[in-house]
Amino acid sequence: MDTGLLFLFATLLATCLARGPIDTLSSADQARLRVLFEQAAPYQSLNHAYFSISGLSELGAAVPKPQDACAFLKKNLDTESMQSIFMATAAAKALPNCQIPLGAGQATLTKSLSDTAKMADLFHAVSTQSELGQPINSAAVIQALDAALKKDDSIKSTSFALHITSLLSKETSVVKYFEMVEDIVAQADTVDDTYLQFDNLQQASVFITGAYKLAAKVNKKPLISDEQAIQLANYVLTRKATQTIHNAFLVVTAIKAFSENTFQVPVAFILSGSMALSDVDPNVKVQVSDLMGKSLGKLTVKADSVKAREGGSPLVSNQAFTAAKEDTIYQLNLMTTKPAPAPGFYNIEVSATPAKASPQLIGLSGGKLTIKVTTQVTISNMEIQLVDREQSITAKTAKAVYPGKSSTVLDADFHQNIVIKFTLGDKAGAALRAHQTFVRVSNKQSGQEVTFTAERDGSGVYKHTLDVADSGKEYFNQASGKYTVDLIVGDAIVQNPFIWNVIDVNLKFPESGQGQKADKPSQYIKKPDMDHMFRVPEKRPPVMVSTAFTGLVLVPLLVLFILWIKLGANIKNFSFSLSALGFHGGLGGILALFYCYWAYLNMFVTLKYLAVIGIVTFLCGNRLLRSIAEKKN
Repeated sequence: MDTGLLFLFATLLATCLARGPIDTLSSADQARLRVLFEQAAPYQSLNHAYFSISGLSELGAAVPKPQDACAFLKKNLDTESMQSIFMATAAAKALPNCQIPLGAGQATLTKSLSDTAKMADLFHAVSTQSELGQPINSAAVIQALDAALKKDDSIKSTSFALHITSLLSKETSVVKYFEMVEDIVAQADTVDDTYLQFDNLQQASVFITGAYKLAAKVNKKPLISDEQAIQLANYVLTRKATQTIHNAFLVVTAIKAFSENTFQVPVAFILSGSMALSDVDPNVKVQVSDLMGKSLGKLTVKADSVKAREGGSPLVSNQAFTAAKEDTIYQLNLMTTKPAPAPGFYNIEVSATPAKASPQLIGLSGGKLTIKVTTQVTISNMEIQLVDREQSITAKTAKAVYPGKSSTVLDADFHQNIVIKFTLGDKAGAALRAHQTFVRVSNKQSGQEVTFTAERDGSGVYKHTLDVADSGKEYFNQASGKYTVDLIVGDAIVQNPFIWNVIDVNLKFPESGQGQKADKPSQYIKKPDMDHMFRVPEKRPPVMVSTAFTGLVLVPLLVLFILWIKLGANIKNFSFSLSALGFHGGLGGILALFYCYWAYLNMFVTLKYLAVIGIVTFLCGNRLLRSIAEKKN
C-alpha cells in the first residue's frame, strides 16, 4: 500500500475514534471568570492589569473605568523591561483611546531584537511591534530566533518561536518552525487516554495559541492529531475553576484558540439540565457546541446507543434528537420508547453530523452521557411478626399500609424476635431494588435511636430480624419500655424517598441475671500483670566432680609448659609494647570473661563487658599487626 494512502487512512481512523471533549467553558464559567477579571481592579501590578484587561477583551467584555486603567498602564510602565513594554502596549490596545508612548522604551525594544536577546524578550519585542503597527524585519528576527533557540530549546521557548514566526511577513519561510509543533506535542504526557498535559498550564496555553496562529499563517492544519487536540483541550478545561487571573487568562486564550481556528474545532456533547428522567420530565437534553458553548450550525444529532449501566442489549439504537428552541440544545424523549426504560442508570453514546461539510469539526462521534431513569417507590406487604427465639413459632402478626401507622402495639420480651418484612416496587408495580433500606428503632422516653439494615432476599422480600435479648445488651442498655419502629427508604433513582412510622412496640429486656447467662467480662478491662520468669538454672554437679573435670581440662596446659621448659621456648621476638600487651591481655580477658559468664554472670552483663574488652583488643591487635608488618618490610 502507498505510504501516503496509509497515512491518510490512519488519520481518518484516528478522527473517527477520537473521543469528544469532556467539558466546555460554559456561559456560567465565562461569567465567573469575567467577574474574576473585573475584581482585579484596583490593580496590584502591571502584570495584573495586563491579564485582567486582556482577559476581559478575550471574553468580549468591557473594561470598567478604562481611563483609570490606561492611566495605571502609563504610570507603571518600566521602559527598561521588554515584558513591561509588551504588557502595557497589549493591554492599551484593548482600551478605547489609550496610547502608550514608548519614549526610552524604544531602545529596549531595539536591543531585544538582537542576536543576544533571550527568547522571551524576542517574543515580547516582536509582539509589541505587531501591536504598535511597526514594521518587522523578518530576516533579522529569524536570525535572532535561531540564536535564541540554540541557547534555549525548552517547550516554552519553542512555543514562543511559534508565536514569533506567525507574525513575520508572508515571504518568510517558516516551514521548519511549523514542523516543530509535532516535536513539542510529543513531549506532553498522556493521562488515562483523556488528558494530554505539559508541566504546567502556561506551557500548554502558549503552545496551543502559538500552534494555531502559525497554522493560520501557513494555511495548514497543525501537526497535532485530532485525538491530541481533544486531550489538550480536556487538560486545559480541568483548570477552568482557577482563582488566579493569570491562569484564567491562559484558560480563556487556549479555549478560544480551539474554538475559533479553521483546522480543528472540538465538538463537545454535554448533558444539559438534570440527568434524571421521569414521566414528568422525560427528555434527555444534550448541548452540542464548541468549547466556548457556541453553536456549530445546523446539526443532525443521534443517540447511537442507549444501554443500561449493568450491560445488556441496547434500549435504543440510532435514534435522532430533535432541536430545541436554543440553537445548541437537542432533546430525545426516552420514556416513550418500547419497551419503556426500567428505573436505573443508562449510558448514552451520541454523535452529530453537520448539515454542511465542516472538516474542521473533530470529535463528532463517541460523545458519552450518563442519565438515570427515576420512579416513585411503592411499598406493600408490610408485616411485623413476633417469633419465638427457640421454636421459631410466630406468636403474633401485625400489618401496616403506607403511609398509615399500624394500630396494633406489639409486646415483645427477651424470649422473642421481631421480624419485619416488606416488598418494594416501582410505579408500575415491578419489583424495585433500593440501596438504602433501614429500620430505625427509637426509645420514646429517652430518644435513643438505633438503625439497622433491611436486607433483600432472593425472592425480592426485604427483611430484618430484631433479636430482643441481644439488642438489649448491645444497643439499648436493657432499657425496657415503648419503642417506635420507622422504615427509611431511599435511592438515587427514587423520586419519593420517605421515613415511615410503621408501629409501636413494647420491649421487655431481661433484668440482671434473669433469663440469661452471666455477661462475659469486657475485653477492655484491665488484665492482670504478667511477670516473666526465666528458666530456673539446673542444679550444679558436686564440687568433687567439678574439680576433677577442671583438673583434666588444665592437664594439656601443664603439658605445654613442661614441653616449653624441656625444648626451650623462643620469646625473643615478643614485643613488650603497649599494643602487644593490650592485645594479649585482651585475649586473656575474653577467656576470663567466658569463665565468669559460666560461673555467675548473665548474658546481658557479659555482653556489656565483652563490648569494652573486644574494642580494646581489636584496636591493639590492629596496631600490633601493623608494627610487625613494618618490621618485616
